[in-house]
Amino acid sequence: MDIRVLEYFLAIAREQNISAAAEALHITQPTLSRQMKELEISLGRRLFIRGNRKITLTEEGMILRKRADEILALVKRTEDEIKSADDISEGDVYIGAGETDAVRLLSRSMALLQENYPKIRFHIASGDTNDVIEHLEKGLYDFGLVFDFADTTKYDYLEVPQKDQYGVLMRKDSPLAEKAYIEPSDLWDKPLICNRKISDGDSLTTWLNRPKAELHIVGTYNLLYNASLMVNEGVGYALALNKIINVSGNSDLCYRPLQPLLEAKMVLIWKKYQVLSKAAEKYLEVLSKVFLSNRSFS
Repeated sequence: MDIRVLEYFLAIAREQNISAAAEALHITQPTLSRQMKELEISLGRRLFIRGNRKITLTEEGMILRKRADEILALVKRTEDEIKSADDISEGDVYIGAGETDAVRLLSRSMALLQENYPKIRFHIASGDTNDVIEHLEKGLYDFGLVFDFADTTKYDYLEVPQKDQYGVLMRKDSPLAEKAYIEPSDLWDKPLICNRKISDGDSLTTWLNRPKAELHIVGTYNLLYNASLMVNEGVGYALALNKIINVSGNSDLCYRPLQPLLEAKMVLIWKKYQVLSKAAEKYLEVLSKVFLSNRSFS
């Protein structure tokens, strides 16, 4: 299986039509059909369900599509890094991050670096710790901003000089909105919307003093923006970090902190012994200075 065949396969998955894919690739339809048939034979699996007007992917085809996207993205990154190996004036930096106000520090560092190197480009993607680490392992991210992570055997890290606080996102007309802060017992009988990673023994269930099975969890989320829409429609109360959703002005939502206080520690991680691009190395230098400066004033 070579890169060109993967590109052909993705074109068909995208266009859902052999003729349209062949036209986009500037090759003949018989050539493309033959390449895909040979790919299916080599893998020993059927990849396409061929309809009269539309081609869809089998389960095996969907697996290949996901992996092909990752492979081609890594190939492109490798080519770009090799081409600019000795050039620090431009390049790409890839970052995975959880939803947190600490992204401001990452952004501040980006702006400072671009003052001297305006051709350096930054690519940031949102995801929880599992998502970020998966992409780090595959070499698709240079850095990951994650919560409560302590595996120093595989990763180098910088501690982020701020901690986010947990609280409850709710409608302004909710009964709990009358309180200045939220205590564990306030939530024991309430419909809760939690991060999908919530589990027994983590910081939230420990604070709530209840196992997950005894909580009235009506929904989970990966990105808080989606959870805020659920809250706005009256689905429940979202346990979430502060400063992510804007609750000022005409918003129907409000945020109340937890009591006792519950904070989330963050670290910026990258793979040990990884050869960073020149752009990523320079960004790490600036990040270290920004983190140190903010730690001095915290």
